Amino acid sequence: MKERPILFTAGRRPAQRELMGTETRNLPPYRPPPSKTPPFRAGDTDGEARKGFPPFRAIDRGGFDDYICSGARQMKKTFLYRLEANQETLQNATLWLDLCRHLYNAALEQRISAYRRQRQSVSAHDQKKQLPDLRAAFPEYKGVGSQVLQDVLERLDRAYAGFFRRVKNGNGKAGFPRFKGRNRYDSFTLKQAGWTLEGKYLTVKKVGTFKLRLSRPIEGTIKTITIRRSASGTWSAAFSCDGVPEKPLPPTGKAIGIDVGCESFLTTSEGQTIDNPRFFKRSQAVLAMRQRRLSQRMKGSKRRAKARILVAKAHEKVRNQRRDFHFKVTNYLLKGNDTIYIEKISSWNSSRALNRSMRDVAWFEFFNILRFKAEEAGREVVEVPARDTTQLCAQCGTRVPKDLSVRIHSCPHCGLTISRDRNAALNIYRLGQSLQASLAPA
Repeated sequence: MKERPILFTAGRRPAQRELMGTETRNLPPYRPPPSKTPPFRAGDTDGEARKGFPPFRAIDRGGFDDYICSGARQMKKTFLYRLEANQETLQNATLWLDLCRHLYNAALEQRISAYRRQRQSVSAHDQKKQLPDLRAAFPEYKGVGSQVLQDVLERLDRAYAGFFRRVKNGNGKAGFPRFKGRNRYDSFTLKQAGWTLEGKYLTVKKVGTFKLRLSRPIEGTIKTITIRRSASGTWSAAFSCDGVPEKPLPPTGKAIGIDVGCESFLTTSEGQTIDNPRFFKRSQAVLAMRQRRLSQRMKGSKRRAKARILVAKAHEKVRNQRRDFHFKVTNYLLKGNDTIYIEKISSWNSSRALNRSMRDVAWFEFFNILRFKAEEAGREVVEVPARDTTQLCAQCGTRVPKDLSVRIHSCPHCGLTISRDRNAALNIYRLGQSLQASLAPA
């Protein structure tokens, strides 16, 4: 009798019969409508233009040299699309997720056991070498792409690298990699093989065909595709592409400083204020009602599963509203300014009363969006130290102490009386210009 590979000595064999029931096999195979355009297969770099559909590379048969000659820069970018598929394809994708989750947990247990018993570290390379034995011992893994399984082990390796980095930095909890429960492993990644893209149809080998909602064309060369299942049960595909050209905006010659807050979303150094939409606060009544219904349902029942999906959809709607608002504000700021000065915020220490409001406004997400959209548009975002930007007077530089309840800055030395947030925005603008001047070459 053949022995099990080392990778699964401490793990459990996935319940294959429970995941692949008879109802899955009786479904008719899904076939996309015929297309007159040639398919785009994994590993293709040609990127020829297709009739009725834009090319997958910005310059046909070009490449990096063409972008350099034209003076444009290339960048990495991810394109996200919603997916639609029949029941058989979704069940196969769910099976892949479950198999990947079992592999992740077994690989994590192997690392923990090896260190506890023998004080040895197991690398991702060592675990990858055991994958052929794994697929021979467990036939269900032969239906999963080899690169998908390798990505699972690389994902665990990145989790360990992040854990050791946080231990070294000593900032807060280190966060040791955890075992993934049934609803905590929600994506798998395809690389150079195992998929074909034809028009708006994505075919994954041994899974099925997905239909993409192509809201915009895919640009550049596709490197990886990550298929994800959200908590509400919707599926999406993220195409990570290289060689995406920048889309520079016309110069304006203007610069601006912005200060973010909870009362208003942001205030500019020119005195303009953008209100805080407070999406989470507006949805709290619906969230509370759905969460209350979820708590009343019996665990393991179908009604509880439906109630959980409703709660997830409510949270997903708030997240989508907030993200859409961030993108709109970012585009507005970038169209009117060449340089934007912001506060450098790594973390915050707030009272419990303000914690929910600060997470609702999501400053970190907004700054991340602002940075990568500025890079695409050829703009510049400069971070300045956030210390004392609200306490110093923007006109004379004198420190005027004030707590968070004081919303008006009134300087007793120079007589300046303006909004607290605008005073901070002016200080950020001044600090940003001085920082740029000090870093400029002589």
